[in-house]
Amino acid sequence: MANLRANSIVGVGSTNAGVVFDGVTKIKTQNYFYLQTGNTENRFPNFAGVDASSARGVITGGITPTILNTIDYITISTTGNALDFGDLFETRSQSASCSSSTRGVIGGGFTPSTVNTIDFITISSTGNASDFGDLNVARRVVAGCSSSTRGVIGGGFTGITITNTIDYITISSAGNAVDFGDLFTGRYALGACSSRTRGVFGGGVTPTASNIIDYITISSTGNASDFGDLTEARHTFAGCSSSTRGLFGGGSNTIDYITIASIGNAVDFGDLIQVSQAGCSSSTRGVFGGGYVAPTLLNIIQYVTILTTGNATDFGDLTQARSQLTSFSNGHGGLG
Repeated sequence: MANLRANSIVGVGSTNAGVVFDGVTKIKTQNYFYLQTGNTENRFPNFAGVDASSARGVITGGITPTILNTIDYITISTTGNALDFGDLFETRSQSASCSSSTRGVIGGGFTPSTVNTIDFITISSTGNASDFGDLNVARRVVAGCSSSTRGVIGGGFTGITITNTIDYITISSAGNAVDFGDLFTGRYALGACSSRTRGVFGGGVTPTASNIIDYITISSTGNASDFGDLTEARHTFAGCSSSTRGLFGGGSNTIDYITIASIGNAVDFGDLIQVSQAGCSSSTRGVFGGGYVAPTLLNIIQYVTILTTGNATDFGDLTQARSQLTSFSNGHGGLG
């Protein structure tokens, strides 16, 4: 017998909540009674990420031309200027980043020496970054992507050679990165984005500008496979994504998009207001920030709606105009 207290009966047009179950509930019935099946992820497929209305973007490091330890943050669903978050564990530019719904990780970069440093922050709070561990290979102008559990950092320049190295980390636990495999083609100054299963790397320098797109399965290890081509060869740009669509913006004012689950060439999405070098996203909105158009460093933040196509719209400004920065969020497509 159900132990319940019937507060009201819901009538036509009523906004009443109906029967309130108060206390332990026992049900005895001669009819069939089905409990909902499936785990939480099956029934609530976006559980791993933060809702689009509250997802936070974090922008780190860069050069003014002084190398910075600055960390900024924004609420992606709004517009307005970025706010100060704290400082990186180590001042640097040209880093890669990846994130879960709780933690952001920044790896590699230039200090002005090439470093293997990895540090992390808790995205929902503010404060300075802490030491996480080291990359497998010290390098800069790298790109990162992630699922809800694993971060992947690919490519880069060691200061001597262009590398095809891919490293991975478990985002929730501090420690050194582990070798994952190799990019389809070694390059640096590339962009990256992800779904919950697949990481995609695009463009870069090989040492000439590249239009290559390659991909990996994040939960496994192994070498990347060919995906297709960007609409134009370019480098020094950013990627971001929903759970299904990846965007590559910058290197020029071009924004391309791909369907992450398929393979094939990128398609034109629209144009940026200004070239950009950092990108992050919620499940619905992509945001690009910072950059350089000689002789001017940029503080512009701009955004697009990922599901549609079209040109970017002004969002606000970074706390400092800078280039060679990186960004991540707690609501991107790799989280579900």
